[in-house]
Amino acid sequence: MDRLDELAIFVAVIQQGSLAGAARKLRRSAPAVTRAIASLEQRFGARLVERTTRRLAPTEAGLRLAERARALLHDYQDAVMDTAEAQLSGLLRITSPVQFGRKHVAPMVMAFLERYPQIQIDMQLNDRNLELIDEGLDVAVRIGHLQDSSKVARKLGEVTRVTVASPAYLAQRGEPLEPAQLSDHDTIVGTLRPTSGEWRFGPNENGERVRLTPRLLLNEVETQLLAVRAGKGIARLLSYQVADDLANGTLVRLLAAYEPQPVPVQLVANNVQYMPLKVRTFWDYAYQHLSQIAQIQPARP
Repeated sequence: MDRLDELAIFVAVIQQGSLAGAARKLRRSAPAVTRAIASLEQRFGARLVERTTRRLAPTEAGLRLAERARALLHDYQDAVMDTAEAQLSGLLRITSPVQFGRKHVAPMVMAFLERYPQIQIDMQLNDRNLELIDEGLDVAVRIGHLQDSSKVARKLGEVTRVTVASPAYLAQRGEPLEPAQLSDHDTIVGTLRPTSGEWRFGPNENGERVRLTPRLLLNEVETQLLAVRAGKGIARLLSYQVADDLANGTLVRLLAAYEPQPVPVQLVANNVQYMPLKVRTFWDYAYQHLSQIAQIQPARP
């Protein structure tokens, strides 16, 4: 048994006046408490408590030890608290996809900084998956399956790639009823994905592929949204990116029966077991808040 632990047991025995009372307070077994007192008495070479049938009372040596032990335990607790407070300070570096970061991560970060005023955050919004170690990042919010088995991930929710258009565009050009009909329509395509020249439909990678001749190519999600709202064509975006537009009727969801499987939204880090306290605190805080976002929760049947 740890010697500091023995002192904590001894102080509890003196405070409670009995071995059984100390055992209840510390949630230890009575034999464990008895062994701790016997070990202390053997180490000090003196009787520390006088045992009666009803109560334990400290001897003179026991009183002196109890006084010193209380001071030592108090100093130890102060040292632990000071260290914890020191660890909850300094720079924390995180990354997130641009639009998800603006809409969901940034408000959470603001609240986190309010709660932990000694922590500084460097947040990088980037639709490219930045390498954590190379970029010196602590935590990432990622959309998609984890490719690196050396990383750890905690699922926040999931999103789906959805095909959308404005009511004005559909009124003019008609609605495609199957993926192949997209070749007769203007399309607005994002260039961040390596497969930007085609859209895949169906629940797996072997589903239907539609080759595109885009009317408009854009490398930024917000501009794609502006274009599709303006009726310039059909776009394919993540469900959380168009959730508000679908809810208020600005955009219409197309080809829902052909959509691919959802992909996870995750917190990602290099290591969980040996996280610094500030990183662990952010990791838990971010999970608690981001996992409540309605737009990334699976649709209920």
